[in-house]
Amino acid sequence: MGRLTEAVKHILIINVIMFFATSLYGDQMYQWMSLWFPKNPNFEWWQVVTHMFMHGNLMHILFNMYALWAFGTPLEQIWGKSKFLFFYFSAGLGSAALHTGVNYYLFTEGMIALEGAGIARAQILDILANGQYSPSWYDIAGKSTIDSMLTAFNTPAVGASGAIYGILVAFAFMYSEAKLMLIFLPVPIKAKYFVPILIAVDLIFGIGNVNTGVAHFAHIGGALIGFLMMWYWKKNQFNNNRWD
Repeated sequence: MGRLTEAVKHILIINVIMFFATSLYGDQMYQWMSLWFPKNPNFEWWQVVTHMFMHGNLMHILFNMYALWAFGTPLEQIWGKSKFLFFYFSAGLGSAALHTGVNYYLFTEGMIALEGAGIARAQILDILANGQYSPSWYDIAGKSTIDSMLTAFNTPAVGASGAIYGILVAFAFMYSEAKLMLIFLPVPIKAKYFVPILIAVDLIFGIGNVNTGVAHFAHIGGALIGFLMMWYWKKNQFNNNRWD
């Protein structure tokens, strides 16, 4: 940790500016900049990047920006600005990809059930695009399936958490013996154990479809890309190279 490095500083500034803009323009900012399901009328291609700079509330941005500073700074000091930015945005894009892929699965599961009951796909999409649904759908596919389909379609993703999880994985690779603490478990834990525990919790909640208001598979996507990049870089001694 220590003083703000260049890339970390600029990412932090953009996030803070976007947070204050969101507090001023509210729903319009969420509509434009959050990551919506691709079949939702609000979806735009740029959202795969802009959603990384959006946050839902003050605690959300505080936790993410603290993690960016605490874990990103030592990585940028070793890697250089360009390499850090490449890693950060790669993890963020991987996060968006897995989150969207899981949503496609959940959405398709509901669509198949409804189409199997004779409801036309165009009719279903038209109803959803208007922010509505039919109570009769629950009789066809069950509450869990329909709720998951509606959530996938209607709930946008915001936050830098996916990219941050990639950074956490990289930190665990580079500083495996560093001791960290969970807020709810104030006991020092080595990074090589701390980060897998966080990811395991997300995996359990994600697979169990536990509604915590957190995009668990977005976290896992960022962590997965972070792991694959670090594994490849370490295997090829790429970690020794700086990109300034």
